[in-house]
Amino acid sequence: MAAQIGAPAAAIRAHEELYAYWSSLKAGAGLPIRRRLDPGGIKRLLPTVSLTEVIAGETLDYRFRLAGTGLYSVYGREITGRRLSEVYNSAAGDYWRAELGRVVNEARPGVGIHNLGWRGAAHLSIVWIRLPLSRGGADVDMILGYDAVVGMSAMASGIRAA
Repeated sequence: MAAQIGAPAAAIRAHEELYAYWSSLKAGAGLPIRRRLDPGGIKRLLPTVSLTEVIAGETLDYRFRLAGTGLYSVYGREITGRRLSEVYNSAAGDYWRAELGRVVNEARPGVGIHNLGWRGAAHLSIVWIRLPLSRGGADVDMILGYDAVVGMSAMASGIRAA
C-alpha cells in the first residue's frame, strides 16, 4: 500500500482547519448548509477529503459521493459512487456504520482512529473526522470527512483483519 503517511500532529492541525471551515458554513444554530461548501476554501485538504451521502430508509446506508485522490492509495481503488458495503469488509463496515450513524443521529461531528489492518496494513491507521451537513439546516444528509494516514500501530480501533 503506497499511502502518504503524516505525523499525528499534522493530522490534528488539518482536523482543526477543516472544523473551522465547517463551522464557518453554519447559518445560525442549525447545521452547516451543504450548498455553501466551496472546495476552494479547503484546497490544501482536498486529496483526502470525502463527502458521504446519507441514504435514509429502514436502516441508514451510505454512499461515497466524492473521495479525494489521496484516498485511492488507502483503499487500493476508486471509491467514489460506491456504498459502504462495497468498500469495507463486514467488521470495518460495521465500525463505519456505527460511527457515521452517530454523526447522523446526534447531528454532531465525530472523530476517531481506525486501524488499517483490514487492508493488510496494521502498521497504519487513519485519524479521521466526520462533519454533518444538511440541505436545509436540520437533518443530516451528507457527511464531510477528512482522513490522515499515520503510522501508529499501537493505536487500534478494535477492527482486526479477517
